[in-house]
Amino acid sequence: MAIGVFFILLAVLLIAAMPVGGVFGIMSILPSIINPSFPYGAADVARSMFAGMNSFTLLAVPLFMVSGMIMAEGGLSERLFNFFAYFIGNKTAGFPCAVIVTCMFYAAISGSSPATVSAVGAMTIPFLVSMGYEKIFAASIVTVAGGLGVIIPPSISYIVYSAAANASPSKLFTAGIIPGILIGFSLMVYSYYYCRKHGEDKEKLLTNYNEIRQREFWRLLKDSFWALLTPVIILGTIYSGMCSPTESAVISVFYGLFVCICIYKSISLRNLGDVFMSGAKTYVNILFVIAAATSFARCLTMLRYPQSISQSVLAVSDNKIVILLIMNLIMLVCGMIIDNIPNIMILTPILVPIAAAVGVDPIHFGIIMTCNLAVGMVTPPMGINLFVASGMTKIPMLKLAKATVPFLIAFVISLLVIVFVPQISMFLPGLAG
Repeated sequence: MAIGVFFILLAVLLIAAMPVGGVFGIMSILPSIINPSFPYGAADVARSMFAGMNSFTLLAVPLFMVSGMIMAEGGLSERLFNFFAYFIGNKTAGFPCAVIVTCMFYAAISGSSPATVSAVGAMTIPFLVSMGYEKIFAASIVTVAGGLGVIIPPSISYIVYSAAANASPSKLFTAGIIPGILIGFSLMVYSYYYCRKHGEDKEKLLTNYNEIRQREFWRLLKDSFWALLTPVIILGTIYSGMCSPTESAVISVFYGLFVCICIYKSISLRNLGDVFMSGAKTYVNILFVIAAATSFARCLTMLRYPQSISQSVLAVSDNKIVILLIMNLIMLVCGMIIDNIPNIMILTPILVPIAAAVGVDPIHFGIIMTCNLAVGMVTPPMGINLFVASGMTKIPMLKLAKATVPFLIAFVISLLVIVFVPQISMFLPGLAG
């Protein structure tokens, strides 16, 4: 089957809004239907799907999802925001920057971009509006900063990439720290510029800031301590070598339950059933997509498409910068039309060999891929962060997408620095050995 026809048909089915898992399943079986002698039939597709689900590493995905849902239900984002606002709320763009830092911290709890947008945005967007900021500006901050949910560890995307590329999830978690901080800082720089240009209601800001300061530092620290400790426990157990990411995900679930039920008392035992059911419903869809994407990736390998694509890309140029720019463009476009997880499952076997051919470390490339796909989560037509933020604020999605452009420019500038300065990603893994 011609490679061009194959991918055009794939694009048509995806644009037609068919379920992604169903599309991958159909495309996996299609070559054997067209050519009965093709050595990858329906039985092989089924075996690949089951093999794709049988992964200890991927078991961390539903666990981190449930952990994030527990902590969102428990109101941890509000405690984190109040703590950070205590220090910078009286500065120019102080509260918007506190929102971004809260997104960064919550990303280290949930590992999910939409969960970060939902949990942080539900509390901070109305707050920023009450402080005199435009609603669309407040929504834009959370929409783009929520993308850090897949970059700052522990990230579900890193777990999926590690399974697809046979890479170390612990090294990916370590490598993602500095890039996540860099992108967060770039978003703060633009927020500062915006607030200097458009002005702020200083009277409202100082009144609210003084209310936070009146709570006293030690009371505020006591209230937010257990929330602040969450990423330390999750990441500390991984970086110390005490636990694998999957085992750490189990700890995060039990820690979240302990904090929200016993300490903050923000979740009752009656609510737990709804939380676990919501997590199960979400993960069932993701699990089917992972299974179908595994079979699809195997089908591509049998068709030798990755080798053909690799040869075609490398034939364009032998310049590393050109090749990296081409791959980044491919990932950005794919991120706009396909969700994060299936993108990783499909693009990894195709692009990792190309990256290796031009001397890019698989860990560094995992960070590059995740950052590119994070941009796709904020761009139409499939930007899931846009859907979440638009649904919360009732702002039309295209209007919100337009407002996020300046933040995305700051994001992409940081992305290019991460791409072409590998030490940003590889410094900490190098220290860890």
